[in-house]
Amino acid sequence: MDILKKLDILIYQIIRPVVVVIGLGVALLLVIGIVSRSVLGTPVFGLEEIMLLAIMWFYMMGAVLASREGSHLKADLMDVLTDNPKVLRIVGMIATVISILASLAFCYWAMDFLAFSMSRWQTTPVFKIPFWISQVSILLAAILLTAYLLRDLVMLWRGDAPVTTSDKDV
Repeated sequence: MDILKKLDILIYQIIRPVVVVIGLGVALLLVIGIVSRSVLGTPVFGLEEIMLLAIMWFYMMGAVLASREGSHLKADLMDVLTDNPKVLRIVGMIATVISILASLAFCYWAMDFLAFSMSRWQTTPVFKIPFWISQVSILLAAILLTAYLLRDLVMLWRGDAPVTTSDKDV
């Protein structure tokens, strides 16, 4: 388990700064786009396609961070209906298994989507950037989300508390 924890920390240390830098970059590009259109009266050529690529990575890696920290959107109705820890653990395990099955389907879809995109070799109109560069983020996110769901299932199986934002190691 020590290797898995170190791998988790390494992934976190790579993804978090990337998300911060991309977020700041997108905000800067948005300001540049607004200023150039409203003040200078001319759009920046190709700005939207660079932003689209960056935003795809931003959203997908942000979802990975949220999944890692347990801060993603949840609909925990059982917490309202019962406070029995055994029932909550069993329901949590069932929900996690269903989520794993859905994420595995998402992984398959993402691989198929990426393969299709690479076979067509579609590019952006201005800079001719291949679409698959942004679509790789979907597959990477699907794989990492599945890994974190598997981690959560193991934790529930062992009786450990699920990971929450206050439980971060890093």
